[in-house]
Order: sequence, then C-alpha cells, then structure tokens
Amino acid sequence: MSQGDFLAGLKTLGYVATEIAPGRVAFPYKVASGKFAGREIRLGFEVPGDFNLTPPSGPHLSPRLLPNQSGGTHPDGGVHDSPFGPDWQYWSRPLSHWNQTEKTVKVVMAHVRRLFDTQ
Repeated sequence: MSQGDFLAGLKTLGYVATEIAPGRVAFPYKVASGKFAGREIRLGFEVPGDFNLTPPSGPHLSPRLLPNQSGGTHPDGGVHDSPFGPDWQYWSRPLSHWNQTEKTVKVVMAHVRRLFDTQ
C-alpha cells in the first residue's frame, strides 16, 4: 500500500484530505469528544512509503491545542513542534498495537478518536 491508499481510505471514511508535501497529508477534522469536543482543527499525518506495514506517525494538529512537553505520556506529555509548520504541533502517540489490528486507515482514525476521548 502507499500514501495514495491512505488518502483513499480517508476519503472512504468521509474526510477530504490533501497531500501538503511528499509523504504528508492533512484534512479538516471536527473533534467529537473530550475536552476539545466541537473544535474544528486540521489533522495531519506523515504517511510512510510502506503503509500499511508501518503506521503513520502522529498525529500532527493545527492549531496547537496543548503546551509543548517533551517528557511524559498521554494526555499531556510527548507534545512537540511539528515539521508541518509553526501553527502545527506533533503529538507523539504511537500506534503500538498496530500489528494486532487490521492495519487500516479506520484503525488510525479510531486511535485519534481515543486520544481525544482521553484528553
């Protein structure tokens, strides 16, 4: 699979995503739950060339929702500047259970929803 497959998977789920740089995609996203419920943001991913063997890193978010904190874990830690630009931040939230899943875009987006649920 590839970045094109990732974009197609997002489209199937109803998202309108675009490639903003080689290997990077972004799209509008409305947060459904958690303390940011109702916020409209842009969500981005760095999609590896060997997707779906390897999950995308991320997510990247704009605007910034949390203060940067390199140490620690979710929900407050692992928040960094993003290479997507100054208005973006990167949440280091690996999909550590990727190999136990179907390895689909749907799994990636479920992971994102859980991140916001537990914010």
